[in-house]
Amino acid sequence: MFERISPVALRLALALAAGPAAKAADVNATCLNASGDAKILNAAITGSQPGDAIHIHGKCLAEHTIILAGNRSYVGDSRTGTIIRQANGANLAALVASDSWDANAAGTGGPIRIAHMTLDGNRANNTGTSALVIRSWLTVVEDLQVRSAPADGIRLTNLSKDGKTRLTSTQVNGRISNCFITGSGANGIHVADPGNSLTDWDLLDSWIANSGESAIRMDNAAGWKVEGNHLYGVKQHAIYAHRCWGTTIADNYIEGFGESGGDETWYGIACTVQGGSASVIRDNKVFGSGATTKTGKLIYIGIPQVNSGVGVINVLNNVIRGGGTERETGLSYQVGQGAGLSILSGNNNVQSVGTGRTTGEKVTLASPL
Repeated sequence: MFERISPVALRLALALAAGPAAKAADVNATCLNASGDAKILNAAITGSQPGDAIHIHGKCLAEHTIILAGNRSYVGDSRTGTIIRQANGANLAALVASDSWDANAAGTGGPIRIAHMTLDGNRANNTGTSALVIRSWLTVVEDLQVRSAPADGIRLTNLSKDGKTRLTSTQVNGRISNCFITGSGANGIHVADPGNSLTDWDLLDSWIANSGESAIRMDNAAGWKVEGNHLYGVKQHAIYAHRCWGTTIADNYIEGFGESGGDETWYGIACTVQGGSASVIRDNKVFGSGATTKTGKLIYIGIPQVNSGVGVINVLNNVIRGGGTERETGLSYQVGQGAGLSILSGNNNVQSVGTGRTTGEKVTLASPL
């Protein structure tokens, strides 16, 4: 007769026969602040395994894009201890980027974490570079200083390096937090999504300063939380969020916007709304410091249009303080091409603007229950 082996004992025996499981490793890459640093970093990444943590040390001079393989962590010593700087005249499309972007893949890259370092685009000596290009899902970007990018500081993108290949999968469930993004030639943070892949991220507790265009530009804001950010030195829009659908924009401090002037209309917070869900703009502080010396129309918080169906949104408990000119509007609610807009607008303190609130056709002001 055969002795019966319990399922637990069988699994243990199989595990012992297979030997010890492979463990994630710490991979160290030390830069020399010289030509060849990009090769050192990319070789360390290529030689790593899923689950590994790549520790980057020192000042790195990058003549080539640093390609981030998925299912790994990329960790510096600190914002001052680890600096990746673009070499003069490299003119890279991206200083650091997800592997799926570089490979022109149709699928989303695997999760990554990048933290505790500075990415320097060296804008004075380069053109066209976004400092960090993310095309990976379930990704964490935290405790970075991103400075002097010739194009966008951080770009999350549906498109690959060739500008043609779109994702056939989603790029969801990521988080950007505790970053300082300054001196970008274009946008501080840009969500570039001509499709519908880049949803359900968090952008939290970061500082975005002195952007050449907008501080936060989102082609797709569905499911996003944009909370606790401090934006200043904004030439165009502070936050422009397209396709709000289950979106939260809250507790942000906007210290001026529209500083490039011109005949354009600039928004402190703009949210174009999708029908079928509901969004919230609440508890933001939106000021006009510095913008009132320029020309152009300023709207502090606005719904420029409803994209389809009937939009639903709450705009509550915001503080707006302008410069007292006629070209400033505190709140603007418009429908555009949509079927209608139901909006609960209340407890907003609007000061020193030419027009407190404008409400377009097909807008219904909901009553609180």
